Amino acid sequence: MKNEASSSNSKEESLVVDCGRRRSSCGYCKSAGRTSISHGLWAHSITVNDYQDLLDRGWRRSGCFLYKPEMERTCCPSYTIRLKASDFVPSKEQRRVYRRMQRFLDGTLEVGKPMELADDPNASKHTGSSVNDLVSSLSGNESLSCGTKRENKAEEFMNHLSNQIDKVVHAYIESGEFPSGIQLPKAAVKMVSHAKRKLSVQGSEDLLYSSNIAFQIAATLRRTRSAERDVQQLRTSKHSAEEVDLCPKSIAEKLAASLNQLANIPELSIRACNGHINFYSTAKCGSSGKDDQVVSLPEESESRSQSSSTKKSSEHCQGQKRKLEIRMKRSTFDPEEYALYKRYQIKVHNDTPDRVTESSYRRFLVDTPLFFVSPSTDGMVPPCGFGSFHQQYIIDGKLVAVGVVDVLPRCLSSKYLFWDPDYAFLSLGKYSALQEIGWVKENQAHCASLQYYYMGYYIHSCRKMIYKAAYYPSELLCPLRYQWVACHIARPLLDKRKYAVLSDFASLQDGESSQSCIPESAMELQHDENGLEDSNDVLMGEDEQMIEIESESSDEELEPETTVLGSAAIDDGDVTNVLVGLRGSRLRYKDLQQAFGPSERNYLETQLHSYQRVVGVELSERMVYSLG
Repeated sequence: MKNEASSSNSKEESLVVDCGRRRSSCGYCKSAGRTSISHGLWAHSITVNDYQDLLDRGWRRSGCFLYKPEMERTCCPSYTIRLKASDFVPSKEQRRVYRRMQRFLDGTLEVGKPMELADDPNASKHTGSSVNDLVSSLSGNESLSCGTKRENKAEEFMNHLSNQIDKVVHAYIESGEFPSGIQLPKAAVKMVSHAKRKLSVQGSEDLLYSSNIAFQIAATLRRTRSAERDVQQLRTSKHSAEEVDLCPKSIAEKLAASLNQLANIPELSIRACNGHINFYSTAKCGSSGKDDQVVSLPEESESRSQSSSTKKSSEHCQGQKRKLEIRMKRSTFDPEEYALYKRYQIKVHNDTPDRVTESSYRRFLVDTPLFFVSPSTDGMVPPCGFGSFHQQYIIDGKLVAVGVVDVLPRCLSSKYLFWDPDYAFLSLGKYSALQEIGWVKENQAHCASLQYYYMGYYIHSCRKMIYKAAYYPSELLCPLRYQWVACHIARPLLDKRKYAVLSDFASLQDGESSQSCIPESAMELQHDENGLEDSNDVLMGEDEQMIEIESESSDEELEPETTVLGSAAIDDGDVTNVLVGLRGSRLRYKDLQQAFGPSERNYLETQLHSYQRVVGVELSERMVYSLG
């Protein structure tokens, strides 16, 4: 194991130890049982070409540990997602993020005090905050310290409202009003900015929150209807999607009516408005005298209407030009980076300090099994070389974000990003993704094969991951044939079932490869992007963090392949050419199988069949399967 990216004077070879199947609790669906199932390898070393090929078979790494979900059996199937950088079409929201950073660097962006998150370990629990208690802080008439506490309470209350909407949606599914055979998205309630708040004709009401869930439900139903028509396989249990009114306005009106009847929120009035579900408070006087309007919520306020007291205390002064530097450095331990990572994990992910140790940070984000390949001038290697890197974002000499990436022969693979919570208003997760896509475009001139941007895993049932598909035109990897299928083709299939052989439907994308016209489904996703991703979520590598947590979990268990797979499923293929490492020697299995007794040989061949099944025949004959 190498604790940083390094060159090797010896022959470069991939040396792995098979860890077998792993069962653990799931960090995504939070299931009570050990429902997350994956196959693991420990990599002592690995070449960039071999790791690239593993990525294209659905593998990822967390430090030196490689893992691949067992897609047919795991609770939350994880599909590898990538984007061809030269084909990237930025959405309106993605362009907005880029422009906001440019305004910040130019000194023309008006911002308030940096975000401070509560240290209260119980802050995530719903406290039953009264809407009356929130109004003064939402109106900007409160001190900054009190405002921070109010912001946390507001976040809790928005989660509560989201849960109430989800309950109503579930009730409609149970009653048959909505189809029961598809997975509808979870609701997200957002706070309305000051500039868009007073939009009511009711004299004593303020518009506080809004949700665009009706647009998302309508888009899901519309995609399902299209898939039913084209594929003629996806059926709902009671109603077809065509029988459901797909108009967001109608859906919002239904949900709002039920919320007023069922939800116990006495201090709020709930009304539908042009497809949005709006939540009004009667706790504050004053009316704009205007009709209700559509509320298009940004992911985060750009603080255009911050109170004057907040502006005066701003630590980011308007008018001052700033310099952004992006530095690519080899993966190695850096105390400044670790300090930033620790602060990020504690303040953004609410980790306790005792869990954010230097050793866990090293294992997760510094250690790498990848050999470093030096740059060349022959068009085969980019100027930084191949290997594992930390991409530093530095503003006026201050480290504000670090992206952990692998640069491989065909892609830049994004592993994780952590950032300074004081700069949350810049949406650094999205901004770094745009920069990484641009980096691939730029470096393709130096390395023609380097064309793709890999975003980790896409879990369709995880609401916070859906935003990855908004980087258009992304593709998902078929879990059976390992072919790439356009995301807008795959997503309707995943609305119906968690596991799908995507390549069965790849023919639907024939004739649709032109980038001059974005499909309707992709536009729907971009329209709803604000409702799908919280502005402060950075999830490009969250799948790796989940694995890191699971690997240290006491409820993890290993099981032999034969406990789930029958022998017929395992004993496919010829394992005689598998490359085996034994006591420093490298041999084909056929050259040493007679050295084992019948029972040992039987057991080893079972393991080799399992190994060959998950890595593929070619890699099993190229990587060294270590027996010690």
